[in-house]
Amino acid sequence: MKPTRKLHDLGQSLWLDNITRELLNSGTLKRYINELSVTGLTSNPTIFDHAIAKSAIYDGDIASPASAAKSGEDLFFGLALADLTRAADLFQSVFARTDGVDGWVSLEVSPVLAHDTKSTLAAALDLHKRAGKPNLFIKIPGTPEGLPAIEEAIFAGVPVNVTLLFSREQYVAAADAYLRGVERRIAAGLNPAVASVASLFVSRWDVAIAGKVPGELTNRLGIAIGQRAYKAYRELLDSARFQRVANSGGRAQRLLWASTGTKDPKASDSLYVKALAAPFTVNTMPEATLVAYGDHGEVGETLAPDGGDCEAVLASFGKAGIDINALANRLQDEGASSFVKSWNDLMTVIDSKRTAMRKAS
Repeated sequence: MKPTRKLHDLGQSLWLDNITRELLNSGTLKRYINELSVTGLTSNPTIFDHAIAKSAIYDGDIASPASAAKSGEDLFFGLALADLTRAADLFQSVFARTDGVDGWVSLEVSPVLAHDTKSTLAAALDLHKRAGKPNLFIKIPGTPEGLPAIEEAIFAGVPVNVTLLFSREQYVAAADAYLRGVERRIAAGLNPAVASVASLFVSRWDVAIAGKVPGELTNRLGIAIGQRAYKAYRELLDSARFQRVANSGGRAQRLLWASTGTKDPKASDSLYVKALAAPFTVNTMPEATLVAYGDHGEVGETLAPDGGDCEAVLASFGKAGIDINALANRLQDEGASSFVKSWNDLMTVIDSKRTAMRKAS
């Protein structure tokens, strides 16, 4: 049995953190579903920037007369939705079999809206309507300005993947926003079963402090942060507040591990996958990480509900001069800025390709 299957059977959902038209056309995504137990997919502006910039497969759509009057943003979302709705169809059987727990794909609102609550909500509502797929999450950043938009989107019945979470505190704030939206639906007599995941980014922690801590702490911060968030997640699932919601038909917002590709070439290529094995969670993996884990990964002990040794490990980082809370805020800001850069690069690529093709014709 493949390691990916073992992890799936343990109760963790394995999603692919990638989408390209070539993955769809070649049958590779379908093969990952069949052979590597993949049950969902995530995307972000950087993924689409790479996919469109490094391939000619989208050029026909970009050059199409129908796209001539569209803005770069409208054209992009048309391309992205075309790919993601095809992917959503591939996961439809998983979605149906799990009654909407699994089988999701994700599309992010424009990252330039990360600090604009009103525009983020409007974009989320529009994209959800345009997609027309029950198993498509709209990704909204868990920034302070994103939290009210998350609550309002959930209240409006839009499934949300909360992205760019880096700490227990940021996760708890996102979970609270989700529950407020669900509780408001219950109070209004609406169906409270609106799905959501909360995406905690892991490996960027270790990249941020590489070379700044004693050797015995190398590649341990991201995992400790994950353990701490998992403890908060399990406490929330056991809380009277969530159980009241569940009793009314609401669902749990699953905790999702993001940024789980190993960045340190000296470390195991499945470091974070093995360390963050836990039932009723999601691990969305870069393609190389997924393939490597399917080939030679190991399934170790599952995460301890009480967070294990995370507090002792995090205390060691504090003694080494790492301010966890300040770094969490910095990483969230840098993550948002990185997606904005990828978005701007993507808009430039689309406009450049469209201009070049017009001249060529």
